[in-house]
Amino acid sequence: MPPRRRSASGYRGVRQRPNGGFYAEIRSGDLRLSLGTYDTAHEATRAFNAAAWRLGKPRRQMNFPDVHTLQQALDLAPPPRLNSAQDRAEHTALQRRLLVAQEDERVMAEWRRRHPEDVAYEQEYWARRREEDTRRRREEQLDRRRRKALACAQADLVNAGERSFFTEEDERWLDIWLSTSHDTNDDDDGADDWSDWD
Repeated sequence: MPPRRRSASGYRGVRQRPNGGFYAEIRSGDLRLSLGTYDTAHEATRAFNAAAWRLGKPRRQMNFPDVHTLQQALDLAPPPRLNSAQDRAEHTALQRRLLVAQEDERVMAEWRRRHPEDVAYEQEYWARRREEDTRRRREEQLDRRRRKALACAQADLVNAGERSFFTEEDERWLDIWLSTSHDTNDDDDGADDWSDWD
């Protein structure tokens, strides 16, 4: 019987997962023993070697030929992973949230299929909101530019030695510092951004 081909990880009994982790398992005839998922291929390989020693596998089937005793293999093996009650509770909560999200998506797809007129109305509504927000932002920007231009003109008068109709304590002097760029929104907290609804 030809020797088993090594996996892409480069180690016997260790496969790389799509998420970047490494999965270790031992196969022997009908027996398939999962050893878990590890962060590195080396950790998964050390777990494989320790389990292979415990199962009495021949040394030629191990990944590190310089390990000569079970104790050496156990010393190299990563510590066992412990799942606490909190870990299990968090996992259960995440699974519930995933199921709820999947059910929401299924129900919304069914609703869209059954009520295309409501979908069209909703799209029109968000288009109107985007237009209104754009118009409001442009008006606010134009107002800021006017206020800034007035404050700058008054400052130029004062610098030229003439009198301004602003008093010394007039808050309109602060308008000199207004930003009038296109990408600035003073109250931008993300609430007016409808780009996610396209």
